[in-house]
Amino acid sequence: MGIYLNPDNKGFEQAIRSKIYVDKTELIACTNELLNTKERFACVSRPRRFGKSMALEMLAAYYGRGCDSRELFAGLKIEGDSSFEEHLNKYDVIFLNMQRFLIRAKKQDMTEYLEQEVIKDLRKAYGGLFSEQETILAAVLEQIYVETGKQFVFLIDEWDCVMRERQESEDVQKRYLDFLRDLLKDQTFVALAYVTGILPVKKYGKHSALNMFWEYSMTDQKMLEEYTGFTEDEVKALCERFDMDFAEASSWYDGYMLKKFKHVYNPKSVVEAMSCRYFSNYWTSTETYEAVKIYIDMDFDGLRADVVKMLGGEHVKVNTLSFQNDMRNFEVKDDVLTLLIHLGYLGYDSGKEEAFIPNKEITREFENAMSVGGWPEVMRVLKASERLLEDTLLCDEKKVAEGLDLAHTEVASILTYNDENSLGCAIGLAYYNARKDYKMIRELPTGRGFADVVFLPLPFSDKPAIVVELKYDKSAHAAIEQIKERKYTRVLEGYAGEILLVGVNYDRDDKNKPHSCVIEKVKI
Repeated sequence: MGIYLNPDNKGFEQAIRSKIYVDKTELIACTNELLNTKERFACVSRPRRFGKSMALEMLAAYYGRGCDSRELFAGLKIEGDSSFEEHLNKYDVIFLNMQRFLIRAKKQDMTEYLEQEVIKDLRKAYGGLFSEQETILAAVLEQIYVETGKQFVFLIDEWDCVMRERQESEDVQKRYLDFLRDLLKDQTFVALAYVTGILPVKKYGKHSALNMFWEYSMTDQKMLEEYTGFTEDEVKALCERFDMDFAEASSWYDGYMLKKFKHVYNPKSVVEAMSCRYFSNYWTSTETYEAVKIYIDMDFDGLRADVVKMLGGEHVKVNTLSFQNDMRNFEVKDDVLTLLIHLGYLGYDSGKEEAFIPNKEITREFENAMSVGGWPEVMRVLKASERLLEDTLLCDEKKVAEGLDLAHTEVASILTYNDENSLGCAIGLAYYNARKDYKMIRELPTGRGFADVVFLPLPFSDKPAIVVELKYDKSAHAAIEQIKERKYTRVLEGYAGEILLVGVNYDRDDKNKPHSCVIEKVKI
């Protein structure tokens, strides 16, 4: 047992003994399938605080020869898998946290410092098998493998910290990538390399040293989707256990849409909310809003409009393939949006290739980032949104129309066009504060078309449901008639109570009062 070679299993022991532990041990069955195959190089990238380090501690406890972990896995899901016994504590594990090496190296080259420290650890177990003068880690491991036939499982945390924290130093990045390539690529002593970080590895400029890795990222987690965050069933179970409202948990932390699992929750935030018995911004509180502000303020054509549309509840098309997988080289707005997906500030629908703001927690972070300057038009709309909801609930058609005039005018100045899309975006922003009590759904399928905007009251709210229909150069009464004719309220059959039908029309020819509004009450 050493510091880097076969560390103890304390990290995993602490996890399973915690007040809240969600069993993700079946991830081991997935990694067992990768052992000694061409797919044995896995780069698993996720946002910070999404359980990456905990997964590595679990894998180290399972594979490492350093101690017997059988009792730790007793009763957990992986114990029933056919591959469990075959690989339990059968490999030499090398566990590296790159962030730690970057901090400790100080003025020394990080990779030289890393090799020096890991070779010290290896010398304690295999000192007689390689020269005292050897300073290259890959050469030491080759010699150990030749002499003993033992393979290694590499577990690397924060693999991309050099790329994130040494953005300006291409020489440092290149030396680091060359080190990893020499250490891992085509090496028969590698049984498995499982590396984690925020960013994928595929392309850093022109230097593609690590093209042997299979990527599992927030744009495609492949077979690892279930282990990316908490699933809907897992969050439901926690809400039941801690007597917390599941619908409110969804509004705060749901939204990371993957191909199979459409509802993936932020694990850090869910755990803290359950522990504190209170919903709040837990994940975003661990980092300043400056992290998102830097990127949304970038001057790429169309970026501001896309951010506004997403804040208004829309999804926007994004091409994730042009992204260079770093935090410095941006060519188009899609590169910035893709980075925000990897950082966890945007969700991604891979089927439709669309980005969106996933939940209330992230929405508030965007609001914080915009509130400090550069987005005055949006902030004026958001600040007026609480009054607009009150006017709507009071059925004050005149004031609602005036409020929508303000919102549409401000939003149109960013979107640079006036049509039903910009009107829909304006509605989403104008009712921004309604999300405290409502779940807002754009274009909700009704069986006979799509209701433009529906506000479903959250379970703890005593407010009525709201169905909004938008028209352009027609009439607000026509919008109300469409709601009735196409029976849009049928989509709310599971809801009992009052419903407000809101018809909105935008008239381009009426410069003084472009918006008109009609509000009617119905009851289910």
